[in-house]
Amino acid sequence: MNSTKKPATPARLSLSVQYAVREASLPTRAEVRKWVRATRPGAAEVTVRFVDAEEGRALNAQYRGKDHATNVLTFPYAREPALSGDLVLCLPVVLREAAEQGKTAAAHFAHLVVHGMLHLQGYDHETGAEARIMEQMERDILDRLGYPDPY
Repeated sequence: MNSTKKPATPARLSLSVQYAVREASLPTRAEVRKWVRATRPGAAEVTVRFVDAEEGRALNAQYRGKDHATNVLTFPYAREPALSGDLVLCLPVVLREAAEQGKTAAAHFAHLVVHGMLHLQGYDHETGAEARIMEQMERDILDRLGYPDPY
């Protein structure tokens, strides 16, 4: 018997990728979309912005009270009826960390996009138990994407 059932279509993802910096090692929009989708966010509206150290430091100071640039900032706006939020990745911090940790830039960008997307979905790492759950999710997602264990 032939089934006329159509395959399920993925939930709608509205993704904006913004490049406030230029660098050959920055991921493409297609790579960012692949990493975001890998976290299975369901219906979502997400902006991923790549910034320099000055903008990264200003945002971290304004929103977290810390006067230094950090690798990724997550700004969740809503989870229902659709996930909505922004991720900001600071290029010089990400590249420095990748070099220090012996990772490729692509692997570190993928990890931080996945990490930020899990934060948008409500996961955290404030306690040991939360960290173990979130880190295992990151490992599983990155493994499916073909990247090594980020930890």
